[in-house]
Amino acid sequence: MPLVKINMLKGKDSEYKKKVFDCVHSGLIDSLGIEDWDRFQRIIEYDKSDYETAPAKTDNFMIIELTLFPGRTAEQKRKAIELITDRLCSELGILPTDVFIVIDEPPFENWGMGGKQKESPRK
Repeated sequence: MPLVKINMLKGKDSEYKKKVFDCVHSGLIDSLGIEDWDRFQRIIEYDKSDYETAPAKTDNFMIIELTLFPGRTAEQKRKAIELITDRLCSELGILPTDVFIVIDEPPFENWGMGGKQKESPRK
């Protein structure tokens, strides 16, 4: 159950944003083996005055934060980063240098769903 937060500048239309969602989601399916229905994604848009980046970045620069259950291998995470970036580049013409991905893996006890604390599958 990846939670996806995509931070980007305002100004993109709904078709562009849907392609961003699809690129990220398909990359997660192919790298982590998640189910197609497992979509928990959101885009947070910022005014240019509220989104500071390095001078070499374009207006397509985005920060993608992936929050995952713990336990994925380094190889799975590497593949997720590569596939998501490759798909954003090929589908939307985004430069690889404009894609910044951070993966966070809070322990199971820090997850709550349906009013219940998530238990580790190892229990």
